[in-house]
Amino acid sequence: MTYRITLIPGDGIGPEITKAATRIIGAAGVDCEWVEHEAGIRAYERTGNPLPPELLDSIRENKVAFKGPLTTLIGEGFPSANVALRKGLDLYANLRPVRSVAGVDSRYEGIDLVIVRENTEDLYSGIEHLVMPGVTQGMKVITSAASIRIARFAFEYAVKRGRKKVTAVHKANIMKLTDGLFLESARIVSADYPGIEFDDKIVDNLAMQLVLNPNQFDVLLLSNLYGDIVSDLCAGLVGGLGMVPAANIGEDYSVFEAVHGSAPDIAGKGIANPTALTFSGVLMLRHLGEDEAADRIIQATFGVLEARKVRTPDLGGSASTQEYADAVIAELG
Repeated sequence: MTYRITLIPGDGIGPEITKAATRIIGAAGVDCEWVEHEAGIRAYERTGNPLPPELLDSIRENKVAFKGPLTTLIGEGFPSANVALRKGLDLYANLRPVRSVAGVDSRYEGIDLVIVRENTEDLYSGIEHLVMPGVTQGMKVITSAASIRIARFAFEYAVKRGRKKVTAVHKANIMKLTDGLFLESARIVSADYPGIEFDDKIVDNLAMQLVLNPNQFDVLLLSNLYGDIVSDLCAGLVGGLGMVPAANIGEDYSVFEAVHGSAPDIAGKGIANPTALTFSGVLMLRHLGEDEAADRIIQATFGVLEARKVRTPDLGGSASTQEYADAVIAELG
């Protein structure tokens, strides 16, 4: 079977790591027709739009996209193309599995947890304005519909993947209406899943508990802003953003992406680590029902990393991006 997939190489190191990841997917025996489109700075410079309509049309047609990192300017410039993509296609669930990898040094061992982040509202709704000079205001939007939908996604994921516990994360002691609604929605949904343990944590306490003992957690359910922050924190527990995949999932469309930045300082040098995007490709393959190929890529990548012979500079080695991909492909056999 041939899968027609929208490919967004992205900015900075994006084209280099997407080339490596797509080569690995092909070597695993999955036949993909990659339909390439630009987004982010590259698209903005060419068209004046960081998210061209033809890109969205392509994803709507193909249903699935594979995306490299896009640059989001800080405090200026065009709005985040990542946020606009998620909102434009109603990709309401952001899924980030976080797992320790043998051969990648980190402060912890045996971590295996999953971040489920609501992707469409909260402070990322982008409703902000100038009240008067020196005073700005942003709107935190939490709805029961979106909160119940993401909670159900988390519990359904737990059931399908054999997970045992879902922890809702909030600040309902202070934000009693917005975070209170998110927490209450999670509690309502939890009643439909008696086989899955449910608890909740205040977000600042969660941050401390993750540092003290991350292995106590299984599935973390968070609203948009907390999910963004905590998912990066959790990536740091297993070696950094270069090791963690992500999927943005909606009812009709899904986008699988690297969660790290575009790293313009090393763009074009051929030394970027493609592991995170490769693992995102694994999530995509599982979404497509190609579990055997996904398992083979995971085992091949683990084998290369555990051997400690071929690794990119960020992991203490000297291999190029493509040399690393070559090693994973050789391990696939």
